[in-house]
Amino acid sequence: MKSRYPLTALLIAAGLFGCATSSNPGVNVTLTATRQNVGQIGNVSLADWGKDTGFSFFISGAPSGASLPLRLYAFVNQGSCAQPGPVAYAMNDKVSTERQPVRGWAFSRSAPVALSTLLAAEHSVVVRTAATDGSVDIFCGDIRQANVK
Repeated sequence: MKSRYPLTALLIAAGLFGCATSSNPGVNVTLTATRQNVGQIGNVSLADWGKDTGFSFFISGAPSGASLPLRLYAFVNQGSCAQPGPVAYAMNDKVSTERQPVRGWAFSRSAPVALSTLLAAEHSVVVRTAATDGSVDIFCGDIRQANVK
């Protein structure tokens, strides 16, 4: 599918830009689409904000039939995507997204936890649709020390 290559290039460029402009290390996490969102790709960059962590998401799409404006919820769970645990941090003060010209959606969130704390134990980040769209988990990514940029 040819449309994936420009999106991949954009994600790489965004990651490189983040590395070049930040003095604090961050983390890039690849988001894997669930069975309810097959064929979509995503990425989230985590930034060290001291006592908080910033999350910048980009996803290529949501399940067909999702209502617009697209409302997505984000969570940090204990455990991995394969072995999920309870929600550690819900990041849903703001749930709106912004449509991107490269056929995707961008949104940002923050969690009241230091990035080092997230890296010290197994955590995953989950993106979920709104209740009006079935509260379906559509992406998951494992937060790992190996992803530090």
